[in-house]
Amino acid sequence: MSKITKIEVAKRNKERVNVYIDDAYAFSCFGELIYKINLSKDMVIDLDKLSELVAQEEFLKCKNSALRILEKNHKTRKEIEDKLIEKEYSEKTIERTFKFLEEYNFINDDKYSELYIKDKIKNQGRNKIKYTLMRKGIDKETINEKLMNIDENIEKDTCIKLAEKKLQSLARKEDNKYVISTKLIKFLISKGYDYEMASGVAKETLNISIYD
Repeated sequence: MSKITKIEVAKRNKERVNVYIDDAYAFSCFGELIYKINLSKDMVIDLDKLSELVAQEEFLKCKNSALRILEKNHKTRKEIEDKLIEKEYSEKTIERTFKFLEEYNFINDDKYSELYIKDKIKNQGRNKIKYTLMRKGIDKETINEKLMNIDENIEKDTCIKLAEKKLQSLARKEDNKYVISTKLIKFLISKGYDYEMASGVAKETLNISIYD
């Protein structure tokens, strides 16, 4: 048997405490767990049983944290992992949580990518979508596979609508067609369209504008 010799509030996260057993650091956990299982200094404990109990309680709390994150909107694995790391759950606990989430299909990066592309293609080009998904932790192979399914006609139609709307704004401030064209192309590229489509759409939009 072992004895708890010190329980102190963690310096970086006041919600967590460090527990020392037999004068040596043993583990860190959320403070509420200490009260829940009634741990205190000088308590004699079975270290194996206590470790198992702490691990189970941490898992339940981590799992609930992940589910609360997913309640708001869909997230990628990386986005959820980043938030759980911020809350200082252990790597082992996070991995156990992901096994649960995947088992019940609460996270699916493949499906997430499809839904994200379907939504964002309405107002941005594939390049912006690609880099955003990469930042969200989706692997390049999955992204490229999903982007291949984009209807180029739909993408171009969206690009044209954005160009027409932007042109109205530019025309109120500028009357030099070359300057407008340059700014329009730059704008479309910033929205995620490649140079070829951006320049082609800009030319087409300007050719049917009031500048002719």
